[in-house]
Amino acid sequence: MSRLLLNCDIGESYGAWTMGLDAEVMPFIDCANIACGFHASEPLTMRRTVALAVEHGVRIGAHPAYPDLAGFGRRSMACSPDEIEAMLLYQIGALDGICRAQGTRVSYVKPHGALYNDMMREPAKLRAVMRAVAAYDRGLPLMLMATRDDRAPQAMADELGLQLWFEAFADRAYDANGMLLARSLPGAVHHGAETIVAQAMALARGEALSASDGSALYLRADTLCVHGDNAASVAAVQRIRAALQSLPT
Repeated sequence: MSRLLLNCDIGESYGAWTMGLDAEVMPFIDCANIACGFHASEPLTMRRTVALAVEHGVRIGAHPAYPDLAGFGRRSMACSPDEIEAMLLYQIGALDGICRAQGTRVSYVKPHGALYNDMMREPAKLRAVMRAVAAYDRGLPLMLMATRDDRAPQAMADELGLQLWFEAFADRAYDANGMLLARSLPGAVHHGAETIVAQAMALARGEALSASDGSALYLRADTLCVHGDNAASVAAVQRIRAALQSLPT
């Protein structure tokens, strides 16, 4: 990819309970990571979110998770590799079926929450995720976290014939290895718009971030995760989009 794509976790409402400002953020992103029913969402929300993405010409990604509605998919679960592979196939297929009915398709996969973090620490879980994506459609890129050293996941993906999209975060702090700081730690989440936009632009330019220990951290990113769950974050997305468009091509 020639430019940094903006992606957003989206479609995470559930029935009468609304989460996120999907309609407000959709015009400013390139990729919509749509919840598939295990950590959030249900069929009607999925269908409405797909329609919104189609309306704005946004790429649709499956956002599968552990089966953890009560914990919003943020709790690790003792799932075997076979279970992980099967649950991903189930969720990707569900969203892709809704997409097909509206004349489109799932175009990439980005795991959610604890599953996303666990697969970055546990090679067996990462392989299970990759096997599921390859079994469903080897042409679907898998989105995963950019770290200081991406050689191991890249080698695994090459073995399975998968394309990877490495992802960075504008509003999160990193440790020295390029892993996200736990949300429970002070300073793990950036809230100031200036800080978020500055980090986004540093990533877009290939400049170093400052890790939690003060060391310089370089991340090779294809896509940048932004959030649209409140008015301030939507405003930050708008500013990031405008700033990225100002960069020379």
